[in-house]
Amino acid sequence: MPWVVDTCLLLDIGLDDPHFAGKTEFLLKDKIADGLLICPVTFIELAPGFGGQTKALEEFLFNLGIGCREDWTWDDTKSATGAWSLHVRKRRAKQAPKRPVADIMIGAFASRFQGLLTRNAEDFNKVFPNLTIVEPR
Repeated sequence: MPWVVDTCLLLDIGLDDPHFAGKTEFLLKDKIADGLLICPVTFIELAPGFGGQTKALEEFLFNLGIGCREDWTWDDTKSATGAWSLHVRKRRAKQAPKRPVADIMIGAFASRFQGLLTRNAEDFNKVFPNLTIVEPR
């Protein structure tokens, strides 16, 4: 079963981040045999870095061995709806920081796969406590 790759890890590689790129590449190589894919919202988040050119972005992902055509499902929507509602309640009660809805969507999407590869485990754990999360080391 594949792993979902968070946007931040792809930015590490795309921007050749001196601190994170090597660790991220190692993690992706370690998990590639299980399969790697992204949530549709990650494709959208990455698009500005490729001038909105989908072909260039698809090529970048293909070269990393990461799939980008997995459909968003109704179950993903239900999972994201519940997580976002809980997060907003906590935020209004000053019990949670602001989070982009994109992170909620990525976490919900990852919930139906093996788990999520990200550098932001703490953020996702608060909203998706049962989600398996692996960070680069």
